[in-house]
Amino acid sequence: MLKFTKMQGLGNDYVYMDAIHQKIGNASALVKAVSNRHWGIGSDGLILIDKSNVADFKMQMFNPDGSESEMCGNGIRCVGKFVYDKELTNSTEITIETLAGIKKLKLKVQNGKVERITVDMGEPILEPDKIPVLSDKMPVKNLKIEALDREFLVTCVSMGNPHAVILLEDVEKFDIEKYGKEIESNPNFPNKTNVEFVEVEDKKHIKMRVWERGTGETLACGTGACSSVVAGVLNGVIDRNSIVKLLGGNLQIEWKEDDNHVYMTGPAVTVFEGEIYEENILYK
Repeated sequence: MLKFTKMQGLGNDYVYMDAIHQKIGNASALVKAVSNRHWGIGSDGLILIDKSNVADFKMQMFNPDGSESEMCGNGIRCVGKFVYDKELTNSTEITIETLAGIKKLKLKVQNGKVERITVDMGEPILEPDKIPVLSDKMPVKNLKIEALDREFLVTCVSMGNPHAVILLEDVEKFDIEKYGKEIESNPNFPNKTNVEFVEVEDKKHIKMRVWERGTGETLACGTGACSSVVAGVLNGVIDRNSIVKLLGGNLQIEWKEDDNHVYMTGPAVTVFEGEIYEENILYK
C-alpha cells in the first residue's frame, strides 16, 4: 500500500509520493497507472520526493508515458509545499535536487501552510547543443520548423528541459493538438521538446498554451513559462519581469540582469490524499 498526495500548481496536477518513508517500486510502470484518469488517480504525472546527498530533498518527475523528465516548475513548487506542510522541514528556504540541477525555493507561509513559492530556476540555457536543438546559431531564434501544412519560427530555450517557443497572434483558437505533437518529435530536437504557443498582450503580459513532451496539452508549465519570457525578451517583445497567463492561472516570471537567473513565483495547492494498493493498480 502506498500513500499519496494529489497536488496542483495552476491546474498542472501530479501525484506526489514520499519516497523517504516508503519504498517505491517501478516508477515508470506506476506513473502509467496512477496518471490514468479512468483507471487511476488522474494526473499529469508522478513526482517522488526522496533524500538527497547534495540538497535538502531530491525530486524525481515521471510523465504519463513512463519517461522521466529533468524538471517541472509547477511540480517543484508543490514539492516545497509538500515537505513543509508535512513537517519534513521547518525552513522556509530550501534546496531541491533535480536532474536539471539544484533549485532554491523561498516559501511564503500563511496560517502554518505554504501558499506561494518563489523558485530560483537558474540561468536559461541558450547553447543549441545543451538545449538540445540542431542549429549553429546562439541564441536559437527564427528557427524554421515545418509541421504538417505550416511553417513555424521557433526560439529555443532550456530551463533544464528543452522548450520551443512560438509567437502567435491568437493562441485561444490555435489547434495545439494538431501541431504540438508534430513539433514535439521534430528531428531538429534530439530529445524531443516541450512546445509553447505564445500571444503577446503587451510588454508585461503574455498568454501561453503548452504542449508538454510525453504528456500533451496541460493547463500550465512552469519551465515553459520561464522559457517563454526568456524567448520574449530575446525577441524584444516583452520585459524581463512579466506575467504569464496560462489556462490554469498566472505566473510571475522575472529574468534578472544582475545574476542572469530566472525567478518563478506562483501558488501550490493540495487537492486530496489517499492510499493505493499496488497489486490492484500497477498493471491495469
